[in-house]
This record gives sequence, C-alpha cells and structure tokens, in this order.
Amino acid sequence: MTDPLVVFTPSGKRGRFAVGTPVLTAARQLGVDLDSVCGGRGICSRCQITPGSGEFAKHGVSVTETALSPWNQVEERYRAKRGLIDGRRLGCQALIQSDVVIDVPPESQVHKQIVRKAASDRPIKMDPATRIYLVDVEQPDMHDPTGDFERLSAALTAQWGVFGTLKCDPLLLPKLQTALRKGAWQVAAAVFDDGTDAPLLIGLWPELPTSNLHGMAIDLGSTTIAAHLCDLATGTVVASGGVMNPQIRFGEDLMSRVSYGMMNPGGAEEMTKAVRDRLNALMSDLMAEAQIDPSLIVEITVVCNPVMHHLLLGIDPVELGQAPFALAQSGALRMAARDLNLDALSSTARAYVLPCIAGHVGADAAAVALAEAPDQSEDLVLVVDVGTNAELLLGNRSRVLACSSPTGPAFEGAQISAGQRAAPGAIERVRIDAETGTPRFQVIGSDLWSDDPGFTDSLPTANITGICGSGIIEAVAELRMAGLLDASGLIGPPQAGGGDRIIAEGRTFSYVLHDARETGGPLIAVTQNDIRAIQLAKSALYAGARLLMDEFGTDTVDRVVLAGAFGAHISPLHALVLGMIPDCALENVHGAGNAAGTGARMALCSRAARRQVELLSRQIDKIETAIAPRFQEHFVAASALPHASDPFPLLRAHTPLPDARFGAGVTPGRRRGQRRVSPKTEQT
Repeated sequence: MTDPLVVFTPSGKRGRFAVGTPVLTAARQLGVDLDSVCGGRGICSRCQITPGSGEFAKHGVSVTETALSPWNQVEERYRAKRGLIDGRRLGCQALIQSDVVIDVPPESQVHKQIVRKAASDRPIKMDPATRIYLVDVEQPDMHDPTGDFERLSAALTAQWGVFGTLKCDPLLLPKLQTALRKGAWQVAAAVFDDGTDAPLLIGLWPELPTSNLHGMAIDLGSTTIAAHLCDLATGTVVASGGVMNPQIRFGEDLMSRVSYGMMNPGGAEEMTKAVRDRLNALMSDLMAEAQIDPSLIVEITVVCNPVMHHLLLGIDPVELGQAPFALAQSGALRMAARDLNLDALSSTARAYVLPCIAGHVGADAAAVALAEAPDQSEDLVLVVDVGTNAELLLGNRSRVLACSSPTGPAFEGAQISAGQRAAPGAIERVRIDAETGTPRFQVIGSDLWSDDPGFTDSLPTANITGICGSGIIEAVAELRMAGLLDASGLIGPPQAGGGDRIIAEGRTFSYVLHDARETGGPLIAVTQNDIRAIQLAKSALYAGARLLMDEFGTDTVDRVVLAGAFGAHISPLHALVLGMIPDCALENVHGAGNAAGTGARMALCSRAARRQVELLSRQIDKIETAIAPRFQEHFVAASALPHASDPFPLLRAHTPLPDARFGAGVTPGRRRGQRRVSPKTEQT
C-alpha cells in the first residue's frame, strides 16, 4: 500500500509519509517553513496549518475531510482558550491519514516570503479622480426649502466649479447633516469625478483632515499580491507591501484554479473569499504602517490577469479554461469597493479595475502597456512580464501585439527539487568557475558571496534553506556557460568537469551547489528534472515571443524590457544564455521593475491614464497562443539552450558558449576550460 502523498503550499514541496505521521514532522522532513517552539505540545500555536478539501487535479490527488485525524483534546482546549480561525489545525496535533494538500499561512512561517514588487520612483502627472474641497454651505432657510445636500452641491459648483448633477453615495447621506452642523456649515467634501458619470460625493468632514486623501494601487498576481498606498495629492508612495496569494493552495497555476472551481462545488466562491480576505489584511497593514485613517483611503485601482480578475469579482472563471476563452467583461470596471467586500477601506471608497486585453491577456498586461508605452516607441520593443503566467507585448508606433504564455511556476522556485519561494536563506545568485566547476552563491538576506570571509555568520537563518527562482535560472545558465550542461539540457558526467560536484541520480547526473547533510541541513542540487522544468518554462516563454515576431513580420527585436520581479532580479545575460528571450544586444536588454504596479499607480493618480489604458486595450492586437499553429514548432525548437535553430549571434559575440555534447558519452581527461566529445558523438 502506497503511503499518503502530502503537498505543502505555497512552497510546493511534497513527499509520502506513513499514516499517523504528524503534519509538523512531515513539514520538517521536507524542509517546509513551519514554525514551532513548544516541542509539539500544542501550546505555542505557531504551527497552524489549513488542510485543503476536494479535487486537486494539478497534484493528482483527491482530498477528503478525513485526510487528517479528527480534532483532539489539545486542539479543542487551545481553541476554547485562545481561539482558532475556522478551518485551521495545529500541525503538531493533526496526523496524516490519506493524501492531503496543506497550506502554511504567512503567520505560521518563520521566514516570511519576500514579494519583490516594490514601487518604482517614476514621476506621474497628477490628475486624480477624487479631490477634496473646503466649502462654505448656506444655512437652511424656511423661505427657501431646499435640502442640505442640494445647497452643498450648489456651493461646490459656485466655489470650486464642480459641474454636473452631483450625486451622494447612499452610505454617506445619513452622515451629511451631522457633518454640516458640526462644522458650522463649513465642511471638507471629497468628490469622485473620473469624467465618465456624474460627480459623486464620497466623503464629508466637519473640518479639513490633517492628512491628504489616499488610494491603493494593487497588483493582484496569481502568486503574489502587491499594494502601494499613495498620496492622491502628490502621488508619493507612503507604504508598500506584498503577500503571497492564498489561492496557491488551490493550485499554483491559473488553469489548476479553474479546474478546482470546476471540480469542487463552491470552489470559485472559496477562492474569491480567500483573496478578498488577504487583500483586506494587506491594506490594513499598510494603513497602520503609514498611520493613515481608513476614512481617507478613497480609491483603489486593481490590475490582474483574467482568472484573478474573475475570481476577485466573484465570477466563475470556468469559461476562461476552454475555447474561446471568453471574459464575462473585458472593459474597465468602476464600482464601490464595498461591492468587493473590501471593508478595510472607507465604506464609500471607489474601485477601478483596469481593462483586460483578451481572455488570456489581462489587466496586468494592459497596465504594463500603459507604463512602458510600446505604442510610443520608435524602435521595436519586446516587453516581457513573467510570473506563473507570462504576458508579452511587442510593438512600436505602428502596431502593438500581445499574448500570454503558460510558463508555470518553475521560474518562481516551484517544481524544483530544492526549490522554494523567495525568502531569507534561499540561494538567489549563482556563479560557476568554468575552469574548476566550483560554484559560489549568494542567499537572500546576506550581501556576501559563499566564498567571502564571514559568509556563514552573515546568514539570516541557521541553514541555507533552498534555491528560489532567480537562483535556479542563474544556476542552469551558469552550468551551460561552464560547459557542464550541453545545448540539449543534459548534465555531463564527472569526467566532463565539475569533479565531485557531479553526482549520479539513477541514469542521470545532478550538480551539487550546497551539501549540509552532515550537519542536518539540506542537499541543494540542480537535478536533471530541474533542468527539464526550466526548459519547459523557458520554451513556452520564447515560443510566445516568437509568435508575436512572426505576426509582426520580423526575426529580430531592437530592445527587450524585462518587467516585474523577473526583470528586477534576473540578469539579462543569464536570460539570453537560457534562450528565455530572443537574441538581442546585451546593452539593449534591461529591467523595468514592477511595470504592472506602476500602471496601476498611474491609473490611480491620473484620469488621463485611465482613458489611455482603455484606448490601448482596444487597439492592441491579441494573439492566442493556445490555438496558434506554430506554437508547438517554436516550443520544441526553444527547448535547446539557448535555441535549436536560432544561432543567437549577438549573445555568442559577447559570451561564446562551449560546444559540450553529453548524449553519447564524453571523453575523459578534458583540458581545463575546454569540453571534448567522443568521436562517436561527433559522427552522430
């Protein structure tokens, strides 16, 4: 009988354990970041976990309500005394009974995930939709029987030029008379007017608030959520933060979440509630950090991919999982934030969801187009925004094309043998000496390299914990540049170089980056399966770019812009060596930071930006990779490193790549810095 399979999210780590194994024990054996300080006695409560339930097609498991042991007296006592969120269990008390998917919430993680979506310092021309006015209102007169709101509206028109039939948010109307009288008929009024409808009164204070009005720009990704709290008078970002998307426990990639909703009654509603709750918590944290009264948070803008768009809005995304991938609505959405159950904000705050471009090209891609403006470029620019799903834009002043490509979570450290999300202790930078095959690396939380004096003392954790997305990308590219990995993606045997760093794994080889097993730490190696996962991801990315180039009628691009955390933390050289992007002069490949977040901020602070992004979303031509005839052809050719048929002349002029071939054997005793192949290999 096969032991139960246990899958932990968001780390993606998995393993089989005997029935009766405590969840905490399984987590420790897999290296999952699950906190505990009481020795498993159910006292500290730091090991709280959330078991899933239902069909998880991505993981190939069906999780029942009996996947974990029933509540015991320890958990019941803890819940009675301190309280426990519904659905939570204590990992030290819950015992594995059958296949299960277990989510480790942020508060149960020792080393908090790092969400790399910081706000850029790009200047934005301010033209906010919500403005605050200090206005003097005529007192009521029995001879002029008009209502208080009508006299306030007239005063705003006369004193501030607020034209149009002013409306009042229904939740604000009961507070209007009290505010007017408390302010002795002089009040501060917040009016929302984005030029698409009548002006709307959404805030009223008996005196001018001591702080400016603020808004939230939110980048709702499938893996991470980032939010920027902005001053609506100056555009200044006063606080930024990010969290992992709690929907990861329902599936790492978007189609897995669509599948979860299809296979589990109420699954879509469950995912909607999870993401809204996490948004409320994130926004509350930012307001507390910046010490901003929630009543002054009057607007939010949201960018997201189509599946996240539908789940945020409470729309079942089932239609996005099958051709023709129809959106319920593709245009921009304007609504009260309370309609999304975002009760951390002012009860009258407004929400603006940027338009989607197509069924697989969402509002996040529209925001990137707004921020990077390929439509205003004289040269041909490819903009690449990579997450669990990649969005690509190609164009110039004449035309802009867009598509998405399902890269999967490998670029973020998932589906990698020693992979993890970005957190302190994870390897994030790798360099391999081509002469000796020896690695050196950096980990998140330390500025030192592994061969620097004091490196061990500088580590943010007791152990090096794993390797994150940027680390595995650089490791694979460095193996290729050092000649330890051939163009087909095969790791060579020890005699090909690398010495004892190359270890056998069945019929293939792995390359050891770090081995701490003697001291109870992990073995962190790049396995042949890891290479294949990166090849699959990068092939999908390149194939999407190549389809856009075919449609544009070009074999080359002038510039490549790497957007998002991908662009900020992956070097252009390593991206080119892997063939993640088309060949381009190295100096013309650069990062753009969180372009989607920048687009969200532009829309938050500028009515003109909203008009621009709505126009752009209609003008951009969409290419559907799922039905494109040549996608598979490009995908297969792109599996080589960097490419099977494209010689990448610009890359090779800058960084010649060794002609290593390991498919049919390797000649022992190679010379330093040189790879040799057997005559049999050369003949084949």
